[in-house]
Amino acid sequence: MLTTAHIVAAVLALLPYLVAAFFPGRVGGWVRRMPPALRVAAPALLSLPYVLVAGAAGAFRWEWFALYALLPVVVAALARGGGADGGHWREFLALGVLGLAVDLRWFEGAWPPHLQIFNKILLLDAGIYGFVALRELEGTGFDLRLRLGDVTTGLREVVWYTPIALALGLGLGFLHVHAQWPGLAPIAGAWLFTFFFIAVPEELFFRGWLQNLLEEHLGRRWALLVTAALFGLAHFNKRAAHFNWRYVLLAAAAGIFYGRAWRRERRVGASAVTHASVDAIWSLWLR
Repeated sequence: MLTTAHIVAAVLALLPYLVAAFFPGRVGGWVRRMPPALRVAAPALLSLPYVLVAGAAGAFRWEWFALYALLPVVVAALARGGGADGGHWREFLALGVLGLAVDLRWFEGAWPPHLQIFNKILLLDAGIYGFVALRELEGTGFDLRLRLGDVTTGLREVVWYTPIALALGLGLGFLHVHAQWPGLAPIAGAWLFTFFFIAVPEELFFRGWLQNLLEEHLGRRWALLVTAALFGLAHFNKRAAHFNWRYVLLAAAAGIFYGRAWRRERRVGASAVTHASVDAIWSLWLR
């Protein structure tokens, strides 16, 4: 049941994500005007959505509150110190913690049933604060004020990936064609939901942060391939109780084209267009 607490918590959780996405040139300046200690401590406020949602459901636990208050602070501290010694190990550590927490669903038990999406958004917010607002990592391309080039680049990669996906997916029995037309509204709704809540968070993590950082160490080609492989492995436990190697293979192949879309102009919006389009086509006609 949707409550006032849920609505307020949703606004608080989505606000950092949307502000950073649509006002990318300002968030760093806002953070720089804070006192140094407050810059690192401020993301503890990301625990407020947990307080509201869990409190309204009578499921509040102090240990979960401590986690959602402290983990964003730790991520901010790691991101702030990233790159200082040229090794970027702090940044990779922060990304590893955030990525594994989402993929392995470490913290979803903190939330009432059907509200676990708050966990993913809050961990995304923690990464955004650390890498976009505080660290101001160059070349991320997290700007959802889409340009024509984002759309054309994104859709071009869809065209290149589609025959590969069909050949692999149908040949492996992973894809199943459904000849139906759900209507324009369901198609648009599926695409928009996928774009904002699946494609953009994943593209920001894998391309804007991970592939971006790996390029400095591995070069463009290997950074693309390694990131695509890790993106594929992140799908090992999706839609199956065992290691879903078919999903891993298709996702890794898709990751190459998502990475190509991102690196053309270093724009998360471009790769998110590719990602959302591929996922929408799959969910509507090929699942």
